[in-house]
Amino acid sequence: MSKLNELMQQSCPNGVKYATLGELGTFLGGLSGKSKTDFSDGNATLITYKNVYMNPSLNMNVDDKVKISVGEKQRKIEYGDVLFTGSSETPDECGFSSVVTQVPKEDMYLNSFCFIFRLHDLSIFLPDFLKHLFRSSELRRQIGKTANGVTRYNVSKKLMGKVRIPIPPLPVQQEIVRILDTFTELTAELTAELTAELTARKKQYEYYRSELLKGYQTVELREVVKSHKTGATPKKGKSVYYENATIPWIRTQDVRFNEIESVDSYITEQAVKETGAKWIPENCVIVAISGATAGRCAINKLVATTNQHCLNLEINPSKAMYKYIFYAVANAYDDLIAMKQGARGDLNSSLIMSLRIPLPSLQQQEHILRILGNLDSISSSLESGLPAEIAARQKQYEYYRDKLLTFKEFKPEGADSN
Repeated sequence: MSKLNELMQQSCPNGVKYATLGELGTFLGGLSGKSKTDFSDGNATLITYKNVYMNPSLNMNVDDKVKISVGEKQRKIEYGDVLFTGSSETPDECGFSSVVTQVPKEDMYLNSFCFIFRLHDLSIFLPDFLKHLFRSSELRRQIGKTANGVTRYNVSKKLMGKVRIPIPPLPVQQEIVRILDTFTELTAELTAELTAELTARKKQYEYYRSELLKGYQTVELREVVKSHKTGATPKKGKSVYYENATIPWIRTQDVRFNEIESVDSYITEQAVKETGAKWIPENCVIVAISGATAGRCAINKLVATTNQHCLNLEINPSKAMYKYIFYAVANAYDDLIAMKQGARGDLNSSLIMSLRIPLPSLQQQEHILRILGNLDSISSSLESGLPAEIAARQKQYEYYRDKLLTFKEFKPEGADSN
């Protein structure tokens, strides 16, 4: 920080100049006049809404395409452009920025749901400085106030033109970029290290699980299942099936080799009465049977209903422990994948019920569960700690970012102090 303080004292001891976006540049639109077919068979690079929203520094290595005809006049993005999302469901998420910090190697076009802020004079800013500046808390506060709406909020470019930003000298910008980029790089390195450790632990866990399940007589899954059923998806357009709903409704995206303790989807009692969305007791082994999720399994820790892409297995407790069967089915994931049929790669109840699994005695199952439970808790602890550690690093970055991007405003002698 001492180097930054020295630079501030040398180049702007009395503060830095501020100006409005309207004084510094122009707002420009993205693509116009495009239909859905132009995005299905494109020949030019498209910068999407999600790209802008997710990346302070624009991700330019993308596969998204849009069709641009010869001679068609569409605005291309340029080095130093600040790209903004135009709308969102909440005002706090409106106007997220992404800065073009590299010179485009090819023509790139911006999604029509976004817009461009282009500086009149790019020489007064480093694009890498702008990527931090426009994501700072103060700028986000100002930009959020420019959004208006009821169910969806839209940014007002006229109001955005009044947003004021600091213009520190380039050497100051450069040092701030160095400091903040170091924070983000260290966070990225930590994330990579923790992710690698988590992957290694999971592989170790899967290896021991497989070893623990070897050497026992195998049976078809149907021999330990007390009952099985699939669910249903109540008609989406029928509000009485979903409004003020309280009945948990499990979908295949909830099935991730996990214990399902809560859901974010619910249906009504009328939906249960009039559709095939049947109640299932807690501690069923749920197997996804459709498409990309087919073969994944989970345990429901709440009484619930499911959609039709879940096969729900109630385990006979006199023959097997439900948690053991969960582990056995998870261990047989590759076998289930090999059974998939059809263009979408689906499973069905007959295929799943014919899956052969090892079946030790109940006493041996209990021993296996004790060992796997310990291994599971180690992996789960690391997995839950990963987002917490990343969040802590992000907060640290945000603290220093906001501190470094807060400047005393330069006031010429005689200027109005109000």
